[in-house]
Amino acid sequence: MSYVEVPGEKVPIRMWTDPASVEDVAMQQLRNVATLPWIKGLAVMPDVHFGKGATVGSVIAMQGAVCPAAVGVDIGCGMSAVKTSLTSNDLPGDLSRLRSRIEQAIPVGRGMHDDLVEPDDGIGAGWDDFWARFDGIAEAVKFRQQRAVRQMGTLGAGNHHIEVSVDSAGAVWLTLHSGSRNIGNELAEYHIGVAQSLAHNQGLVDRDLAVFVSETPQMSAYRNDLFWAQEYAKYNRAIMMGLLKNVLSKEFKKARVTFEPEISCHHNYVAEERYDGVDLLVTRKGAIRAGHGDLGIIPGSMATGTYIVKGLGNSAAFNSASHGAGRRMSRNAAKKRFSTKDLEDQTRGVECRKDSGVVDEIPGAYKPIEKVIEQQKDLVEVVAKLKQVVCVKG
Repeated sequence: MSYVEVPGEKVPIRMWTDPASVEDVAMQQLRNVATLPWIKGLAVMPDVHFGKGATVGSVIAMQGAVCPAAVGVDIGCGMSAVKTSLTSNDLPGDLSRLRSRIEQAIPVGRGMHDDLVEPDDGIGAGWDDFWARFDGIAEAVKFRQQRAVRQMGTLGAGNHHIEVSVDSAGAVWLTLHSGSRNIGNELAEYHIGVAQSLAHNQGLVDRDLAVFVSETPQMSAYRNDLFWAQEYAKYNRAIMMGLLKNVLSKEFKKARVTFEPEISCHHNYVAEERYDGVDLLVTRKGAIRAGHGDLGIIPGSMATGTYIVKGLGNSAAFNSASHGAGRRMSRNAAKKRFSTKDLEDQTRGVECRKDSGVVDEIPGAYKPIEKVIEQQKDLVEVVAKLKQVVCVKG
């Protein structure tokens, strides 16, 4: 579908979904965003739903300002994917051992490594400089450095996941979803609090939409910490992918596994972009960049697969697309509605946890991924559809 335009106070709200299908609280969040004095555009993805501070599935373009709550508390959260030389014929009938090996190599939930895990040589030249820059982040979180070090290369919990999947041609893929772990969360919460205390934000319709404005010390401090946390998330995923590749190489020695170049994309972040000759700060909360030719990753749920997509460069959406299927009910609602039996039924054929601790991640709590993809045909084209056979959750 193309977008539907809903009137907003300062800018129209461009929606790649039926506005009537969006929960009232999420629509009110979007209307509130459209009142911000600095806003130049607002695009809403088909996976839109209510979020803490600001709407998940929103792309907010502002001039000279950024809203930390619209970035989200998991700064830099995103996905990575790698196609392997393995095929479905290489996989054993019982995948429990493979899942166990992955969980042993990569800490999940609250788990951490014993010490800093160094990245593979090909990760990039900025690794040493990245850690040196820790001295420049907010004093309020510096005492968390040791935990940040040990959480580098770990998954976390919630909707974060690691999957082994198979595409329609039988090729095996690795995908994972994670962000900047607790250090990103604490940086976000700290700066949201700072923004809410500033005088220019006191008259806003929603205090969660407090912003930093350009050429202020508060904006400079936030940008420094924001971009550092986005890098943390990038390295976190890259290190996990390296560990995951090692697991496969050891488990399938005879196959001599090779790996294609990694696809990686943030979906909670800020980027400096230019539209119609104007420099803007574009915030994507639950959205990926989908510029012309950009490769992206759009997952469904823990049993409905993942799409590898290529961006079409639609400037009406600020070159964006959805970050996933999007929740259709809250975690609490899912826990009340579904049982572990429902989880077993809905994840049949996938080697994964099937206990009460992940009932809130049940496929039935999410929107149908096929419909979400259909609604953004003018934003992305599908490169591959993956179906998971192993799903690791925290």
